Amino acid sequence: MSTAMAPQQPAPVLEVRNFSVDYGKVRALHDASLQVAAGSIVTVIGPNGAGKSTLLNAVMGVLRASGEVHFLGRPERGSIEMRVAHGLSLVPEKRELFATMTVQDNLLLGAKVRLDWRGRGAEATQAEVYQLFPRLGERRKQLAGTLSGGERQMLAIGRALMAKPRVLMLDEPSLGLAPLIVREIFHIISGLRQSGVGILLVEQNARAALQVADYGYVLETGHITFEGPAEKLIHDARVAATYLGLAKA
Repeated sequence: MSTAMAPQQPAPVLEVRNFSVDYGKVRALHDASLQVAAGSIVTVIGPNGAGKSTLLNAVMGVLRASGEVHFLGRPERGSIEMRVAHGLSLVPEKRELFATMTVQDNLLLGAKVRLDWRGRGAEATQAEVYQLFPRLGERRKQLAGTLSGGERQMLAIGRALMAKPRVLMLDEPSLGLAPLIVREIFHIISGLRQSGVGILLVEQNARAALQVADYGYVLETGHITFEGPAEKLIHDARVAATYLGLAKA
């Protein structure tokens, strides 16, 4: 009797293996492993101080780590600029925009590494960003420092997209935003999977993150304590009680 073959899982674009990060004598991240496939949204949820931002910064090369990062099937050991050129981008928690520069110039800076390394123009990509975020197009000549919180987050994501990433890492995109704006931002994040970009989303708003994600990891005190499909995690009694404000009936 023939047996049905299991569907083949897509190869990961980004694979993190046994990642550990130390701050002096304190280990902030312990042997974390995860993977992100093209066109998927993977979220890492957990409390403040769990090591979520540490994980992203180490993957980006901002922090030194033991373990391995494999990107597009190869070990990634390059500088931050090289990782951006290869197609790995990070939107940091504090957004780190240039407040005294216009929206348009902030976006062009996002394409700089790509222009330096790949020699391709930025105009078409900028038009794509304005299509994704029409408000940025309306405010292209406005200084970034005069934007609202939601608009600044849109600009930070747009600037990262200017590098044409294969994997986009987002650190707390809902931080400090009103609920209506949070919904808009997460709707845009969800739509990005149509472009084939893989997304690694670190977020304290566990409900919003799991609602848009395909797969999730729970990070607590530097350890990945459990993982699974986002739909399964959002109905898990422990996740519900700890992160969604719901107790099991």
